[in-house]
Amino acid sequence: MLRRDLHIRMQMHQLTDACLFGFSFWMANLLRVNPDVIEWFNFGMIPTDAFNNVVWLYFALIPAAPLVLESQGFYNRPLVGPRSAILWPLLKGVVIVTLGLVLTMYAFHLFIPRAVPAFFGFISFCLIFTKEEIIRWYMGSHLAQAQFKRRFILVGIEREIVRIREELTTRADHSVTIVAEVNLVETPVQQLVAELHNHSVYGVILSAKHTNFEQVEYVIRACELEGVEVWLVADFFSTQISRTSLDELLGRPLLIFRTTPEASWRIVVKQAMDLVGALVFLICFSWLFLLIALYLKITSPGPILFRQQRSGLNGRPFTIYKFRTMVTNAEQFKHELSAMNEMTGPVFKVTNDPRITPAGKFLRKWSLDELPQIFNVLKGDMSLVGPRPLPVDEVKRFENLSHRRRLSVKPGLTCLWQVKGRNQINDFREWVRLDLEYIDNWSLSLDLKILLMTIPAVLRGTGAK
Repeated sequence: MLRRDLHIRMQMHQLTDACLFGFSFWMANLLRVNPDVIEWFNFGMIPTDAFNNVVWLYFALIPAAPLVLESQGFYNRPLVGPRSAILWPLLKGVVIVTLGLVLTMYAFHLFIPRAVPAFFGFISFCLIFTKEEIIRWYMGSHLAQAQFKRRFILVGIEREIVRIREELTTRADHSVTIVAEVNLVETPVQQLVAELHNHSVYGVILSAKHTNFEQVEYVIRACELEGVEVWLVADFFSTQISRTSLDELLGRPLLIFRTTPEASWRIVVKQAMDLVGALVFLICFSWLFLLIALYLKITSPGPILFRQQRSGLNGRPFTIYKFRTMVTNAEQFKHELSAMNEMTGPVFKVTNDPRITPAGKFLRKWSLDELPQIFNVLKGDMSLVGPRPLPVDEVKRFENLSHRRRLSVKPGLTCLWQVKGRNQINDFREWVRLDLEYIDNWSLSLDLKILLMTIPAVLRGTGAK
């Protein structure tokens, strides 16, 4: 199935699931005030209008719940697949939404009986699972087969035809049926036109990897006259890690090769998480900033903040903020300590750096020196989660150009390197490997996981330098 079709299908599912979550919350409230349910579970009586002040929760649940399911991979699965691919992501998503409802109740001191979230979780799980079972039953019916099956002719050279046919069979795409095959080397384009008429096809799947572009143009023109879609398999360039997408510039089609996540609602949610998370942290811990600033001012002469040029998104320099942990002329002595460097590659790391002040040693142990980078997040130079930004001069010394791919996303306050090894990793190649692992497998759930793993890593204070 085409990505555009998958996207439309996902949006339809998300809209349906949002309505089901909203209906579940309404049903949960209705059950809680039902006399029979109260008698059955021996609940206490409550006024029927007690829930009037939580109507706004519907507007929070309806858009948020499908996004939680998406973060658990609920929509990234075959339409007709094993039930395990439905049950586990659905269960995790419903549990997260239910816990979010409970936390919201306590945070805003809302009057919601404890039975309501339990009813809500159970009802929403049952309704969405029932919806999925109905879809499975319908997609297996003759009516759905007749409506959604698309007939195609496979066009290309022999080995490409065999390859695509095998891939379609292996992946069991229920929306595509191959009714004929045309070898461009042995068959003229006129024969393709005859096949279009004989089989009444929806479209042509055309492999152009080892085909003359003039022949490709003839096929497209012939289908254009017939009003038949052409799906051009544009894998004529071999790439290792790039993902391709089709777009348009000035009315001309573009084939885009990218190794980073493309623009989507998930990116928008990540940016919102950065902004809201940084603001909440700054408000809650502004007193800590003030205490550290006073502590540094009293114990160490010099400025409170340390500013340095770091390489940000795509290598663009920006000014990073940290609480100063070294003597004021630390940069002047850096070259004298080069023999003590414990990190391979261009990065400079020393365990017992003599330039660090006593106050700075304490701040570094608990990563408190990194707190001012919250302002970098608010400015948009950094994200909460992403590869750690390196000084501009260290980036210029990259010997392996593939290491620059870590610059393809915004740098972050925390990353896989910090939660998996922190400063105990002394091989820069391993550091880069973890950064690229994050980029290649990025998701909102991975960001949340890293943020949660950062807390115990910081509290342990292990590996800090």
